[in-house]
Amino acid sequence: MNINDIEAIVFYSRQKSLATLKEAEDMIQTSHWNLAIQRLYYSAFYMASALLLKNKISAQSHNGVVSQLGLHFIVTGKLNKTEGRLYSRLLQNRITGDYNDFFDFTEEDATELLEPTQKLISKLEQLIDDSE
Repeated sequence: MNINDIEAIVFYSRQKSLATLKEAEDMIQTSHWNLAIQRLYYSAFYMASALLLKNKISAQSHNGVVSQLGLHFIVTGKLNKTEGRLYSRLLQNRITGDYNDFFDFTEEDATELLEPTQKLISKLEQLIDDSE
């Protein structure tokens, strides 16, 4: 993949992250808690994936993104441990919501994650900008 391809994918992923964050906000406004939780995770996932790609770091799975963020951004202090735990929590919540037929998230679950996720996405986006 050449630099133009990387830049195009990073740009697209950033836009997708922000659009997905808006979807999460919309789902909260319309009381769709499970969908809000899912969209919060994916908004972070798209931005984290863009950050990894921008830094030429490969991840083959959702758990791989967690591992690579830990290795290259948490261990190095570019992200703090709280931010890393938030990302892991978002992933675990997404898995729970998608695969546990007898579980539903609540308004509190979704609303308490909105602002921290917004801040995490901003931080990831800043790290992408700093990588240029």
